[in-house]
Amino acid sequence: MFFDLNIPTLISRVFVLLTAFAVHEFAHAWTADRFGDMTPRMNGRLTLNPLVHLDPIGSLMLVFAGFGWAKPVEVNPYALSRRSPAAMMWVSLAGPASNLLMAILAAIPFQLGLVSMADAAPVQGQILPTLSMLLFEFVYINLILMLFNLIPIAPLDGEKIAYYFLPPSVGRVLDTIRPYGPIILLALVFLGPTIGFNLIGTVLGPPLQALLSLLVG
Repeated sequence: MFFDLNIPTLISRVFVLLTAFAVHEFAHAWTADRFGDMTPRMNGRLTLNPLVHLDPIGSLMLVFAGFGWAKPVEVNPYALSRRSPAAMMWVSLAGPASNLLMAILAAIPFQLGLVSMADAAPVQGQILPTLSMLLFEFVYINLILMLFNLIPIAPLDGEKIAYYFLPPSVGRVLDTIRPYGPIILLALVFLGPTIGFNLIGTVLGPPLQALLSLLVG
């Protein structure tokens, strides 16, 4: 699916981009707001307007590579911690959870037999995506976004989720490497395959295929 640049796929990914990223970031903002942190509300992030949440580079990556990122929602950890020690974990988990929920909802037509995987592949000369293609791409990319964001490396959501559940000794390690998280992540994604480590294919591939089989067959 990566770098599949046929027109129906690109149209499908633009639709997913405008929907999945907006819901993901809104879920972060809404959860933080519920825990009493007004930062997302004051920054105008408590909205489903995709233009507020899109990151230019991350958006292009999603359209052309099949995965990407949006602008992170800023939160105040101190405001959250005053409400609950688990507040930051729940705020972080809200984004990936929203992607899983969207994937499940988009898979319902497949489960009911209303659409078929047989119509999910583009044919030569096709311009507009079929409903099957659109729904499959929606399921596929939401699952990718969920799994990718659960990787326990900053600035991904998984780092804050892991920080809450892991022992303090591991938390100190995460504290140490947090400033280098984006560099580590980019190196794993783009340089890893050159040394035989494919983060997307090897690590995320098996759970992605299992979830796809479960949801769309």
